[in-house]
Amino acid sequence: MFDVLIIGGGPIGLACALEAKKAGLNYLILEKGTLVNSLYNYPLGMTFFSTSEKLEIGGVPFVSNNIKPTRAESLEYYRRVTASNGLNIHLFETVLSSQPKNGGYEVTTSKGVYQTQKIIIATGFYDIPVKMNIPGEDLPKVRHYYKDPNFYTMQKVLVIGASNSSVDAALETLRKGAEVTMVIRKDDISCFYAGKNSIPQYLPKKLTFIKFASAIIQHHFYANYF
Repeated sequence: MFDVLIIGGGPIGLACALEAKKAGLNYLILEKGTLVNSLYNYPLGMTFFSTSEKLEIGGVPFVSNNIKPTRAESLEYYRRVTASNGLNIHLFETVLSSQPKNGGYEVTTSKGVYQTQKIIIATGFYDIPVKMNIPGEDLPKVRHYYKDPNFYTMQKVLVIGASNSSVDAALETLRKGAEVTMVIRKDDISCFYAGKNSIPQYLPKKLTFIKFASAIIQHHFYANYF
């Protein structure tokens, strides 16, 4: 019987485990993917908007080459925190269900069944894409995750959205030779982004506007785009 099961092995899950260990609790982290799986799936060359000290957990200093760390530096940091503290974590083990039992909970995973007094859900949000629920959204060329701009070289790319991630994807793919169109629902780029003013400069004829709550995009709209 565990005192607490922590579902999710990202930064918050690891921080919870550090506190559980400090309190002398019998705990276990269950992670469906690799360590800090959400960060692993970030774009390969990504630099965080936050400074390194804001990403620290457990009082362990996060030293990076620049003020804002990269994806690679963050992966190494959380790996070292996990290893140096000997955190109890099961990777690639998906939680399937949980139900009350004997005053606690019974948690069933893809690899076993566990009894616990408490459950902490630290699954984050990056692994759950925000979908538009429109026809054609599940076509092979439609992607909800952005990884590497080189994949889109010499391709037509449609970026839907106008926040930080959308702007990053638009500018990076454009610089790798993609023909980029941005589709937004407001009158301007909505993100707080250092490169915001670059959008009109780089995409003067490729910025498409859709008025707020006015359009449904059909599957043929995607036909010639990655």
